[in-house]
Amino acid sequence: MTEVAPQKIHVVVVGGGYAGTLAANHLRQRPDVAITLVNPRPVFVERIRLHQFVADTGVATADYATLLGDGIRLVVDAVDRIDAPARRVLLSSGGELDYDYLIYAVGSTGAAPVSAVAGFADFAYPIADLESAQRLRYALADLPLTSPVTVVGGGLTGIETASELAEQGRHVTLVCGAALGPSLSKRGRRSVAKRLRGFGVNVLESATVTEVRWDAVVLSDGAVLPSAATIWTAGFAVPDLAARSGLSTDALGRLLTDETLTSIDNPYVVAAGDAAAPSGQPLRMSCQAAGPLGAQAANTVLSRIAGSAPAPLNQAFVGQCISLGRTFGTVQLARTDDTPVNMALGGRTAASIKEAICKGTLWAIRREAAKPGSYRWLKGGKRPAQAPAEIALR
Repeated sequence: MTEVAPQKIHVVVVGGGYAGTLAANHLRQRPDVAITLVNPRPVFVERIRLHQFVADTGVATADYATLLGDGIRLVVDAVDRIDAPARRVLLSSGGELDYDYLIYAVGSTGAAPVSAVAGFADFAYPIADLESAQRLRYALADLPLTSPVTVVGGGLTGIETASELAEQGRHVTLVCGAALGPSLSKRGRRSVAKRLRGFGVNVLESATVTEVRWDAVVLSDGAVLPSAATIWTAGFAVPDLAARSGLSTDALGRLLTDETLTSIDNPYVVAAGDAAAPSGQPLRMSCQAAGPLGAQAANTVLSRIAGSAPAPLNQAFVGQCISLGRTFGTVQLARTDDTPVNMALGGRTAASIKEAICKGTLWAIRREAAKPGSYRWLKGGKRPAQAPAEIALR
Protein backbone atom coordinates (compact mmCIF):
# COMPACT_ATOMS: atom_id res chain seq x y z
CA MET A 1 0.00 0.00 0.00
CA THR A 2 1.42 3.35 -1.06
CA GLU A 3 1.48 6.01 1.64
CA VAL A 4 0.06 9.41 0.71
CA ALA A 5 2.35 12.26 1.67
CA PRO A 6 0.66 14.66 4.07
CA GLN A 7 -0.45 17.91 2.45
CA LYS A 8 1.68 20.88 3.38
CA ILE A 9 0.28 23.91 5.19
CA HIS A 10 0.10 26.75 2.67
CA VAL A 11 1.11 30.25 3.74
CA VAL A 12 0.66 33.12 1.28
CA VAL A 13 2.73 36.24 1.88
CA VAL A 14 1.27 39.30 0.16
CA GLY A 15 4.03 41.81 -0.52
CA GLY A 16 7.70 41.22 -1.23
CA GLY A 17 9.32 44.15 0.55
CA TYR A 18 11.53 44.07 3.63
CA ALA A 19 8.86 42.57 5.90
CA GLY A 20 7.34 40.12 3.44
CA THR A 21 10.62 38.72 2.13
CA LEU A 22 12.02 38.24 5.63
CA ALA A 23 8.77 36.61 6.76
CA ALA A 24 8.79 34.18 3.81
CA ASN A 25 12.34 33.07 4.61
CA HIS A 26 11.59 32.82 8.35
CA LEU A 27 8.68 30.45 7.68
CA ARG A 28 11.07 27.87 6.22
CA GLN A 29 11.89 26.67 9.73
CA ARG A 30 9.11 24.11 9.26
CA PRO A 31 9.51 21.69 6.33
CA ASP A 32 5.76 21.05 6.25
CA VAL A 33 5.00 24.66 5.23
CA ALA A 34 4.57 25.61 1.57
CA ILE A 35 5.24 29.32 1.02
CA THR A 36 4.00 31.53 -1.81
CA LEU A 37 5.18 35.14 -2.06
CA VAL A 38 2.94 37.40 -4.16
CA ASN A 39 4.46 40.66 -5.39
CA PRO A 40 3.51 42.94 -8.31
CA ARG A 41 7.14 43.34 -9.43
CA PRO A 42 9.65 40.65 -10.42
CA VAL A 43 12.42 42.39 -8.44
CA PHE A 44 12.92 43.40 -4.81
CA VAL A 45 12.94 47.18 -4.31
CA GLU A 46 15.35 48.73 -1.81
CA ARG A 47 13.12 51.62 -0.76
CA ILE A 48 15.92 53.09 1.34
CA ARG A 49 18.01 53.58 -1.82
CA LEU A 50 15.43 55.16 -4.14
CA HIS A 51 16.95 58.62 -3.61
CA GLN A 52 20.24 57.20 -4.91
CA PHE A 53 18.47 55.60 -7.84
CA VAL A 54 16.91 58.88 -9.02
CA ALA A 55 20.26 60.66 -8.70
CA ASP A 56 22.05 57.84 -10.56
CA THR A 57 24.42 57.25 -7.65
CA GLY A 58 23.28 53.71 -6.87
CA VAL A 59 20.89 50.89 -7.69
CA ALA A 60 17.70 50.15 -5.79
CA THR A 61 16.66 46.67 -6.90
CA ALA A 62 17.79 43.12 -6.18
CA ASP A 63 16.96 39.79 -7.79
CA TYR A 64 14.58 37.67 -5.71
CA ALA A 65 16.64 34.63 -6.70
CA THR A 66 19.39 36.00 -4.44
CA LEU A 67 17.01 36.73 -1.55
CA LEU A 68 14.48 33.92 -1.26
CA GLY A 69 15.18 30.51 0.23
CA ASP A 70 14.77 27.28 -1.68
CA GLY A 71 11.20 26.18 -2.21
CA ILE A 72 9.54 29.59 -1.91
CA ARG A 73 7.24 30.16 -4.87
CA LEU A 74 7.23 33.70 -6.28
CA VAL A 75 4.03 34.82 -8.01
CA VAL A 76 4.45 38.10 -9.89
CA ASP A 77 0.96 39.53 -9.74
CA ALA A 78 -1.15 42.05 -7.83
CA VAL A 79 -3.80 41.06 -5.30
CA ASP A 80 -7.25 42.45 -6.06
CA ARG A 81 -8.95 41.18 -2.92
CA ILE A 82 -8.50 38.90 0.05
CA ASP A 83 -11.51 36.67 0.66
CA ALA A 84 -10.71 36.09 4.32
CA PRO A 85 -13.74 33.90 5.22
CA ALA A 86 -12.89 31.52 2.34
CA ARG A 87 -9.13 31.86 2.95
CA ARG A 88 -8.52 32.76 -0.67
CA VAL A 89 -6.59 35.47 -2.53
CA LEU A 90 -7.98 36.86 -5.78
CA LEU A 91 -5.29 38.03 -8.21
CA SER A 92 -5.44 40.77 -10.83
CA SER A 93 -4.62 38.21 -13.52
CA GLY A 94 -7.85 36.38 -12.68
CA GLY A 95 -6.12 33.61 -10.78
CA GLU A 96 -6.78 32.53 -7.20
CA LEU A 97 -4.64 31.23 -4.36
CA ASP A 98 -6.04 29.27 -1.44
CA TYR A 99 -4.19 29.57 1.85
CA ASP A 100 -4.16 28.22 5.36
CA TYR A 101 -2.54 31.41 6.69
CA LEU A 102 -1.85 34.76 5.08
CA ILE A 103 0.81 37.32 5.99
CA TYR A 104 -0.25 40.82 4.97
CA ALA A 105 2.90 42.80 4.14
CA VAL A 106 1.85 45.20 1.38
CA GLY A 107 4.09 48.04 2.63
CA SER A 108 3.50 51.71 1.93
CA THR A 109 3.70 54.25 -0.85
CA GLY A 110 3.73 58.02 -1.26
CA ALA A 111 0.76 60.00 0.01
CA ALA A 112 -1.15 62.56 -2.00
CA PRO A 113 -1.55 65.98 -0.33
CA VAL A 114 -4.22 66.07 2.38
CA SER A 115 -5.60 69.30 0.95
CA ALA A 116 -5.87 69.86 -2.78
CA VAL A 117 -2.69 71.13 -4.44
CA ALA A 118 -3.30 72.36 -7.96
CA GLY A 119 -1.05 70.67 -10.50
CA PHE A 120 0.13 67.93 -8.13
CA ALA A 121 -1.16 65.05 -10.26
CA ASP A 122 0.20 66.54 -13.48
CA PHE A 123 3.58 67.95 -12.51
CA ALA A 124 4.82 66.57 -9.18
CA TYR A 125 7.14 63.55 -9.00
CA PRO A 126 6.60 61.16 -6.07
CA ILE A 127 9.57 59.00 -5.10
CA ALA A 128 8.14 56.34 -2.79
CA ASP A 129 7.91 53.48 -5.31
CA LEU A 130 10.10 52.16 -8.12
CA GLU A 131 7.90 53.27 -11.02
CA SER A 132 7.63 56.84 -9.71
CA ALA A 133 11.38 56.92 -9.08
CA GLN A 134 12.04 55.73 -12.63
CA ARG A 135 9.95 58.58 -14.06
CA LEU A 136 11.84 61.08 -11.94
CA ARG A 137 15.19 59.58 -12.90
CA TYR A 138 14.39 60.01 -16.59
CA ALA A 139 13.19 63.58 -16.02
CA LEU A 140 16.35 64.56 -14.14
CA ALA A 141 18.56 63.00 -16.81
CA ASP A 142 17.13 65.50 -19.29
CA LEU A 143 17.71 68.53 -17.04
CA PRO A 144 20.92 70.54 -16.96
CA LEU A 145 22.58 70.70 -13.52
CA THR A 146 21.76 74.41 -13.41
CA SER A 147 18.00 73.78 -13.59
CA PRO A 148 16.24 74.49 -10.26
CA VAL A 149 14.78 71.49 -8.43
CA THR A 150 12.28 71.62 -5.55
CA VAL A 151 11.90 68.87 -2.96
CA VAL A 152 8.65 69.06 -0.99
CA GLY A 153 8.74 67.49 2.48
CA GLY A 154 11.22 68.02 5.30
CA GLY A 155 11.22 64.44 6.60
CA LEU A 156 14.03 61.93 6.16
CA THR A 157 13.14 61.07 2.55
CA GLY A 158 13.09 64.73 1.58
CA ILE A 159 16.38 65.41 3.35
CA GLU A 160 18.12 62.46 1.71
CA THR A 161 16.78 63.31 -1.75
CA ALA A 162 17.72 66.99 -1.49
CA SER A 163 21.22 66.09 -0.28
CA GLU A 164 21.81 63.48 -2.98
CA LEU A 165 20.89 65.89 -5.76
CA ALA A 166 22.64 68.93 -4.27
CA GLU A 167 25.89 67.00 -3.86
CA GLN A 168 25.87 66.61 -7.65
CA GLY A 169 25.77 70.37 -8.03
CA ARG A 170 22.05 70.78 -8.62
CA HIS A 171 20.27 73.89 -7.35
CA VAL A 172 17.84 72.48 -4.77
CA THR A 173 15.16 74.09 -2.63
CA LEU A 174 13.75 72.01 0.24
CA VAL A 175 10.22 73.08 1.26
CA CYS A 176 9.73 71.54 4.70
CA GLY A 177 6.07 72.29 5.37
CA ALA A 178 6.90 72.78 9.05
CA ALA A 179 10.23 72.11 10.74
CA LEU A 180 13.20 70.42 9.11
CA GLY A 181 13.50 66.82 10.30
CA PRO A 182 10.56 66.79 12.75
CA SER A 183 11.50 63.31 14.00
CA LEU A 184 15.00 64.47 14.97
CA SER A 185 16.38 66.08 18.12
CA LYS A 186 17.82 69.60 18.13
CA ARG A 187 21.31 68.22 17.63
CA GLY A 188 20.13 65.96 14.85
CA ARG A 189 18.47 68.85 13.04
CA ARG A 190 21.59 71.00 13.46
CA SER A 191 23.73 68.25 11.96
CA VAL A 192 21.42 67.87 8.97
CA ALA A 193 20.99 71.63 8.47
CA LYS A 194 24.75 72.20 8.51
CA ARG A 195 25.33 69.70 5.71
CA LEU A 196 22.40 71.02 3.66
CA ARG A 197 23.86 74.53 3.93
CA GLY A 198 27.21 73.15 2.83
CA PHE A 199 25.56 71.76 -0.29
CA GLY A 200 23.86 75.09 -0.96
CA VAL A 201 20.33 73.77 -0.41
CA ASN A 202 17.76 76.51 0.14
CA VAL A 203 15.80 75.24 3.17
CA LEU A 204 12.36 76.79 3.65
CA GLU A 205 10.78 75.95 7.00
CA SER A 206 7.18 76.89 7.87
CA ALA A 207 6.39 77.01 4.16
CA THR A 208 3.97 74.87 2.15
CA VAL A 209 3.33 74.38 -1.55
CA THR A 210 -0.16 75.30 -2.76
CA GLU A 211 0.37 74.79 -6.50
CA VAL A 212 2.74 72.84 -8.70
CA ARG A 213 3.36 74.15 -12.22
CA TRP A 214 5.43 72.61 -14.98
CA ASP A 215 8.18 75.13 -14.34
CA ALA A 216 7.49 76.48 -10.82
CA VAL A 217 5.89 76.00 -7.42
CA VAL A 218 3.63 78.46 -5.63
CA LEU A 219 4.07 78.77 -1.86
CA SER A 220 1.44 79.52 0.77
CA ASP A 221 2.64 83.13 1.04
CA GLY A 222 2.13 83.61 -2.71
CA ALA A 223 5.80 83.42 -3.65
CA VAL A 224 6.56 81.67 -6.94
CA LEU A 225 9.77 79.65 -7.14
CA PRO A 226 11.20 78.38 -10.43
CA SER A 227 11.23 74.56 -10.44
CA ALA A 228 12.10 72.43 -13.43
CA ALA A 229 11.33 69.30 -11.39
CA THR A 230 9.21 69.16 -8.23
CA ILE A 231 9.78 66.07 -6.10
CA TRP A 232 7.04 65.16 -3.59
CA THR A 233 8.18 63.36 -0.44
CA ALA A 234 5.59 64.68 2.00
CA GLY A 235 4.06 61.70 3.74
CA PHE A 236 3.29 58.04 3.18
CA ALA A 237 0.11 56.07 2.60
CA VAL A 238 -0.69 52.36 2.49
CA PRO A 239 -2.53 50.36 -0.19
CA ASP A 240 -6.25 49.99 0.41
CA LEU A 241 -6.26 46.20 -0.03
CA ALA A 242 -7.29 45.47 3.57
CA ALA A 243 -10.20 47.91 3.50
CA ARG A 244 -11.18 46.70 0.02
CA SER A 245 -11.27 43.18 1.43
CA GLY A 246 -13.59 44.09 4.30
CA LEU A 247 -10.92 43.87 7.01
CA SER A 248 -10.72 46.42 9.82
CA THR A 249 -8.16 49.17 9.36
CA ASP A 250 -7.05 52.37 11.05
CA ALA A 251 -7.70 55.79 9.52
CA LEU A 252 -4.69 55.47 7.21
CA GLY A 253 -5.71 52.01 6.00
CA ARG A 254 -3.29 49.86 8.00
CA LEU A 255 -4.62 46.47 9.06
CA LEU A 256 -5.75 46.48 12.69
CA THR A 257 -4.22 43.64 14.68
CA ASP A 258 -3.71 42.50 18.23
CA GLU A 259 -0.28 42.35 19.86
CA THR A 260 0.53 39.10 18.07
CA LEU A 261 0.04 40.90 14.72
CA THR A 262 -3.13 38.87 14.08
CA SER A 263 -6.03 40.63 12.36
CA ILE A 264 -8.79 41.54 14.80
CA ASP A 265 -11.28 40.13 12.26
CA ASN A 266 -9.69 36.84 11.22
CA PRO A 267 -7.16 34.61 13.02
CA TYR A 268 -5.68 33.32 9.78
CA VAL A 269 -4.53 36.77 8.63
CA VAL A 270 -1.34 38.16 10.19
CA ALA A 271 0.23 41.53 9.33
CA ALA A 272 3.77 42.87 9.13
CA GLY A 273 5.58 46.02 8.08
CA ASP A 274 4.26 49.48 7.26
CA ALA A 275 0.69 48.28 6.70
CA ALA A 276 0.27 46.80 10.20
CA ALA A 277 -1.34 48.63 13.12
CA PRO A 278 -0.88 46.48 16.25
CA SER A 279 -3.35 47.58 18.94
CA GLY A 280 -4.03 50.63 16.78
CA GLN A 281 -0.55 51.94 17.57
CA PRO A 282 1.64 51.29 14.51
CA LEU A 283 5.40 51.47 14.58
CA ARG A 284 7.24 54.06 12.52
CA MET A 285 7.25 53.21 8.82
CA SER A 286 10.84 52.08 8.23
CA CYS A 287 12.92 49.09 7.21
CA GLN A 288 14.20 49.14 10.82
CA ALA A 289 10.70 48.13 11.90
CA ALA A 290 9.80 46.02 8.86
CA GLY A 291 12.35 43.23 9.23
CA PRO A 292 11.57 42.42 12.87
CA LEU A 293 7.84 42.71 12.19
CA GLY A 294 8.21 40.22 9.33
CA ALA A 295 10.00 37.74 11.58
CA GLN A 296 7.43 38.15 14.36
CA ALA A 297 4.51 37.74 11.95
CA ALA A 298 6.09 34.51 10.72
CA ASN A 299 6.59 33.37 14.31
CA THR A 300 2.90 33.96 15.01
CA VAL A 301 1.97 31.72 12.07
CA LEU A 302 4.49 29.06 13.11
CA SER A 303 3.13 29.11 16.67
CA ARG A 304 -0.42 28.64 15.49
CA ILE A 305 0.62 25.73 13.28
CA ALA A 306 2.37 24.17 16.27
CA GLY A 307 -0.71 24.70 18.44
CA SER A 308 1.05 27.05 20.86
CA ALA A 309 0.22 30.61 21.91
CA PRO A 310 1.94 33.25 19.74
CA ALA A 311 4.26 35.68 21.52
CA PRO A 312 3.20 39.33 21.74
CA LEU A 313 5.05 41.95 19.73
CA ASN A 314 8.43 42.77 21.30
CA GLN A 315 10.51 45.26 19.37
CA ALA A 316 12.72 48.25 20.08
CA PHE A 317 14.39 51.02 18.09
CA VAL A 318 17.89 52.45 18.30
CA GLY A 319 17.64 55.61 16.21
CA GLN A 320 17.53 56.93 12.67
CA CYS A 321 20.28 56.98 10.05
CA ILE A 322 20.21 59.65 7.36
CA SER A 323 22.43 59.80 4.30
CA LEU A 324 23.49 63.31 3.28
CA GLY A 325 25.02 62.57 -0.07
CA ARG A 326 27.60 59.82 -0.52
CA THR A 327 30.18 61.01 1.99
CA PHE A 328 28.23 62.52 4.90
CA GLY A 329 25.43 61.40 7.15
CA THR A 330 23.68 61.87 10.49
CA VAL A 331 22.89 59.17 13.03
CA GLN A 332 20.12 60.25 15.41
CA LEU A 333 20.08 58.18 18.59
CA ALA A 334 16.77 57.24 20.21
CA ARG A 335 15.22 55.53 23.19
CA THR A 336 13.90 52.03 22.64
CA ASP A 337 10.38 53.43 22.17
CA ASP A 338 11.68 55.40 19.15
CA THR A 339 11.62 58.84 20.76
CA PRO A 340 14.83 60.76 19.94
CA VAL A 341 17.40 61.72 22.54
CA ASN A 342 19.42 64.88 22.09
CA MET A 343 22.45 63.00 20.79
CA ALA A 344 23.52 62.69 17.16
CA LEU A 345 26.61 61.71 15.23
CA GLY A 346 27.39 63.50 11.98
CA GLY A 347 29.99 63.35 9.22
CA ARG A 348 31.81 60.62 7.34
CA THR A 349 31.55 58.09 10.16
CA ALA A 350 27.78 58.49 10.16
CA ALA A 351 27.76 57.99 6.38
CA SER A 352 29.69 54.74 6.82
CA ILE A 353 27.22 53.56 9.46
CA LYS A 354 24.28 54.35 7.18
CA GLU A 355 25.82 52.46 4.27
CA ALA A 356 26.65 49.47 6.48
CA ILE A 357 23.02 49.35 7.65
CA CYS A 358 21.70 49.52 4.07
CA LYS A 359 23.95 46.64 3.03
CA GLY A 360 23.21 44.76 6.24
CA THR A 361 19.48 44.82 5.59
CA LEU A 362 19.82 42.70 2.46
CA TRP A 363 22.52 40.60 4.11
CA ALA A 364 20.09 39.71 6.91
CA ILE A 365 17.41 38.63 4.41
CA ARG A 366 19.92 36.46 2.55
CA ARG A 367 21.21 34.94 5.77
CA GLU A 368 17.67 34.08 6.80
CA ALA A 369 17.22 32.39 3.42
CA ALA A 370 20.32 30.29 4.03
CA LYS A 371 19.63 29.64 7.72
CA PRO A 372 15.94 30.07 8.64
CA GLY A 373 15.45 31.22 12.21
CA SER A 374 18.81 32.98 12.46
CA TYR A 375 17.35 36.49 12.32
CA ARG A 376 17.65 38.52 15.53
CA TRP A 377 16.34 41.96 16.47
CA LEU A 378 16.46 44.41 19.35
CA LYS A 379 13.72 43.89 21.94
CA GLY A 380 12.35 45.79 24.91
CA GLY A 381 10.51 48.69 23.28
CA LYS A 382 7.35 49.98 24.94
CA ARG A 383 3.94 48.81 23.74
CA PRO A 384 0.40 49.73 24.84
CA ALA A 385 -0.28 48.83 28.48
CA GLN A 386 -3.47 46.98 27.58
CA ALA A 387 -3.74 45.10 24.32
CA PRO A 388 -7.02 43.79 22.90
CA ALA A 389 -7.82 40.19 23.69
CA GLU A 390 -6.46 37.77 21.12
CA ILE A 391 -8.91 36.16 18.71
CA ALA A 392 -9.61 32.49 19.17
CA LEU A 393 -9.14 30.22 16.17
CA ARG A 394 -12.39 29.42 14.43
